[in-house]
Amino acid sequence: MQTPLSSTHKQPVLPLPKLTSNPHYPWFVVGTVCIGAFMAALDGSIITVALPSITRQFHVTFSATAWVALAYLLTLTALLAVFGRLADILGRRPLYTLGFSVFIVGSALCGAAPDLPFLIISRVLQAVGAVMLQSNSIAIITAAVPEKVRGRAIGIQGSALAVGLSLGPAIGGLLIAGFGWRAIFYVNLPVGIIGTTMAALILPLDKVKDISGKKHFDYLGAILLAVALVAILFGLNQGNELGWASFTIIACFVIGVLFVAFFIFHEKKHPAPLVDLSLFRISQVTWGNITGAISYALMYGVLFIIPYFYEEVLHKPSSASGLLTTPLPIGMMLLAPIAGRIADRFGSKLPTVFGMAISTLGVIALTFLAISTSLIYIAVALLFIGIGMGIFTPPNNSSVMGSSPSNRLGISSGILNMARSLGQGTGIAYSFAIFQGILLSQGYNPLHAPDSSLLVGFRYTFIAITLLGLIAIGISVLRDNVDKKPSNHDPSTVIEL
Repeated sequence: MQTPLSSTHKQPVLPLPKLTSNPHYPWFVVGTVCIGAFMAALDGSIITVALPSITRQFHVTFSATAWVALAYLLTLTALLAVFGRLADILGRRPLYTLGFSVFIVGSALCGAAPDLPFLIISRVLQAVGAVMLQSNSIAIITAAVPEKVRGRAIGIQGSALAVGLSLGPAIGGLLIAGFGWRAIFYVNLPVGIIGTTMAALILPLDKVKDISGKKHFDYLGAILLAVALVAILFGLNQGNELGWASFTIIACFVIGVLFVAFFIFHEKKHPAPLVDLSLFRISQVTWGNITGAISYALMYGVLFIIPYFYEEVLHKPSSASGLLTTPLPIGMMLLAPIAGRIADRFGSKLPTVFGMAISTLGVIALTFLAISTSLIYIAVALLFIGIGMGIFTPPNNSSVMGSSPSNRLGISSGILNMARSLGQGTGIAYSFAIFQGILLSQGYNPLHAPDSSLLVGFRYTFIAITLLGLIAIGISVLRDNVDKKPSNHDPSTVIEL
């Protein structure tokens, strides 16, 4: 009698029992998620140093090359909530693992791109993989890590993001100098293969799935939200180039607002909505997402505008300006794990208020920039902003995720990441619009004006960014210090819309 094939060739049990039984297993999960966070952040920052080389390679304008970055950001923002919802339905483990594979394929196609349109399309595919990773990362940590150390775990994930962000320009410069711009995409392949393998072997099975949406996935809601976000983000990113009063930009904002209204109306009627609007009745979810978006608007507003000061006023080379901004992400990287521990012990309110206050002080210091300002002064100011962000972000994210229902962790994570992406795009557009507007109002002429005339634009831009910090501080002060899932008998965690 033959032995059944299944008895001689047993399929491996995943995740590996030897790992899941280990007392440190939750930290294996955190480490796996950190690989995806690092890779996505590295790819987001590394592309900036490659754009000039890509422009020369394909003999196109810089505005055309900018779509290599813009297509990635638009796709990321438009699909975060969609894949967050799919994760609740299909499971976070399979979607996260598949995300690594899609990101690898997209990266390989980017590296082999024969022309700019092919590269842009490949960047969209790469962004789809990044969406699968980012929309699930915090949700996976929240579900796998004990509540008493959740803040620390999310802080470590935030550090991985900061490390990727800070190393991107330096690694990109070395790769481009040694191997050309295509190497910045090929470097993702070995990291992605390692991440895919670890995800398959380590990530836990999903204990809670939202089975209500399997038969009624909200396709129309996904389309309405994607159109709204793409229209708004396109308007924000292209307003300076096309003119804020141009028909195209006005039409983008009108379409965006109308589709947001259509989306909200549709979600209230759908039996399995893409975004459960009842989540926004939880005060921690609502205000945490708002302050999170504002904080990233502050950080990216500074990161976008400060290189212009280095290059246009201090006349530093572009290769140096990227390295000179690294104190900000380094500060965030160093403080994020510590802030997570503080949040685990004292709750989210204290570190969010304190962290945003430190970041705001750093921005205030930048309002006093002058031609004679030393690089050490600027580095300390940027370090303050990064330290503040490192203290603020993990407790804020932990508060949002800890207040979300277990079967909505995927969509909560997606919304949180979408708020971050919107904050990034808004911060860049906000700072540049003010900077450019001030210069135009002063009659600035780059051919005749001295460098000192730029200082007025920088000063008012950093004052405007300071206002963002003050708003985030005010909201954080007024928020409840609640870091638990709401119950039906706990009205203190609910707000009326």
